[in-house]
Amino acid sequence: MDIINLGIMAHVDAGKTTLTEQILCACGAVRSAGSVDKGTAKTDSMAVEKSRGISVRSAAATVEYGGKRINIIDTPGHIDFAGEAERALAVLDGAILIVSAVEGVDAYTEQLWEVLKRMSIPRAVFVNKIDRAGSDADDVMVQLRKRFGDGFVLLSDIEGEGSRECASYKKQDEDILAQLADVDDRALEMYLSERINGEEIGVILRECTAQCKTFPIVCGASIQNVGTEQVLQAVTQLLPDASAKKTENLSAVVFKVESGTDMGKTAYVRLFGGELSARAELSALGVTRRGEKLDVAEKIAQIRSFKGVTLYDSGKAFAGEIAAICGASSMRAGDVIGEAVSSMYSEKAYALANPYLTVTVTPTDGSKLTELITALKELTEEEPLLNYRFDRLSREAQIDITGSVQLEIIDTLIRERYGIAPSFTPPTIIYKETPCQNGIGFDAYTMPKPCWACVQLFIEPLKRGAGFVYDGGKVPHNKLFYKYQEHIKQSLVTCLEQGLYGWEVTDLKVTLTDGEHHTIHTHPLDFFVATPMAFMNGLQNCETKLLEPLLKLRITAPSEFVSRVIGDITMMRGSFESPVMHGTDFTIEAIVPAATSMDYPVRLRAQTSGKAKFASSFYGYNDSPPDVRAVAKRRGPDPRERSKWILYARDAIQEKQI
Repeated sequence: MDIINLGIMAHVDAGKTTLTEQILCACGAVRSAGSVDKGTAKTDSMAVEKSRGISVRSAAATVEYGGKRINIIDTPGHIDFAGEAERALAVLDGAILIVSAVEGVDAYTEQLWEVLKRMSIPRAVFVNKIDRAGSDADDVMVQLRKRFGDGFVLLSDIEGEGSRECASYKKQDEDILAQLADVDDRALEMYLSERINGEEIGVILRECTAQCKTFPIVCGASIQNVGTEQVLQAVTQLLPDASAKKTENLSAVVFKVESGTDMGKTAYVRLFGGELSARAELSALGVTRRGEKLDVAEKIAQIRSFKGVTLYDSGKAFAGEIAAICGASSMRAGDVIGEAVSSMYSEKAYALANPYLTVTVTPTDGSKLTELITALKELTEEEPLLNYRFDRLSREAQIDITGSVQLEIIDTLIRERYGIAPSFTPPTIIYKETPCQNGIGFDAYTMPKPCWACVQLFIEPLKRGAGFVYDGGKVPHNKLFYKYQEHIKQSLVTCLEQGLYGWEVTDLKVTLTDGEHHTIHTHPLDFFVATPMAFMNGLQNCETKLLEPLLKLRITAPSEFVSRVIGDITMMRGSFESPVMHGTDFTIEAIVPAATSMDYPVRLRAQTSGKAKFASSFYGYNDSPPDVRAVAKRRGPDPRERSKWILYARDAIQEKQI
């Protein structure tokens, strides 16, 4: 049976989970569709999801329709949990992007579309909520074409828009052909010759959809179960199946990790090739994390597969399938079992989630610090972007977050799952650093004996968004053994975590230009001591400047507030496009620093008496104004404090016991 791994994605409150519930019901996986508002949705399994009425984690389910098996991945729509949607991209053969017929295309929808486009994931669009007052499906079509270009093929005719009696019907073949004629020569020839062949039209539409030349659109109202059958037909007839990405050798990616299940830690994987069996040794299969091979001494205790929303012990999983691996406690979201394939998600190129806030976490009961650390480690295994870190000297834990809703959920999870009452500092902005100019960094670590490690680095700035580039191999092996050159490369990754002002250093190239070891005095770990000192020396010679996170805002409000909103954007050091007037309202898009706009949604609601609609998404990092002086609290000694750093790096400074 053909398998389709389908992602259901959208902005918050667009109706993803409701559509998923209707699909489960239509395919006989559940007796009745659950309700998000009532906390009965089958794919919202966590207590916090049921109580809050939002999806926090991706959920999987399996149904059969039209002779095909559909593995559904229902992803969170709130931007604070975009990391879940981001990781789900690794497993998809196709996607349904849901757009509300009332709210239209928002900033997060644009982000989702851009990532799906870059990954060449075939996709269809479901225009939802045509039963709601204010629904305007025609305007949504205009927005889609304006923002994403041509290729949209509307498959639905609708009646009764804006009422609970709405209906959605499949368009006539000649109407679909007329739209296809704009993107395909075969369809154009058929249209001009007035030859209508429904089967041939379907073949052309399927091929064009698989090639991401066309994007079918279905309209409906998921809460009224309007359009569900059309969505299922579009998925099974138009989106490609898993065979398009099948490989010969074992290849599986972990896209989700759950802790505290009845089988301990559970890792959810999508297999691109080969098979996985219970009791298989992970070390023999091979596991990599961010391209680095892991030494994993574990066996797979059990393999479970989905039937509807439930899991059963299947013992094996095969290419194209979604499965749950139990007992592999070392697994993390993003790990690859076997060999990686080109279609897998690349976090550097396609990031959806970009945490730009950080908080310090402490237990209200100081004796619970060990338990809190365990909790934060487990939560970071489930959501790696939390980036948990612990300063062994100050005994403080920090995590990164995307917004206040995510922080509230983390607080609830720690209390309910671990029985700990956490305390969080107010969120602060995460800045970054980048070199101002070229410079050389050098250090000769030759005292106190036994030690000998000399490192010389050339540091140069790169354009925004370039990240980190390393160039090694400039030093001959007889002067600096290659194994020590590898140590330098490994150490630099850690060095980037804290620059002159304590922030992550980015958009730079580091070249190893010279170095030296000693055949007698060099200890294997000496270059892990020397490299941070050389790197910080280089940054000091280059000088660094701060980069601040920017947000993209989209604001819609009554026209009477246009001057006030423009004034607010200007005061926040923002840039904006000219407002677009539509009826009695206006819409404006702006780029503003996160630091100046953290409380703006609350202020905007107050200023407009709740009449404004506000959406934001992460835009990127750019140079901070010269008067911004943000310094992060450093974890551990500064390598520029040479004596203290050497003692710390050689574990000669005793850390406080936890």
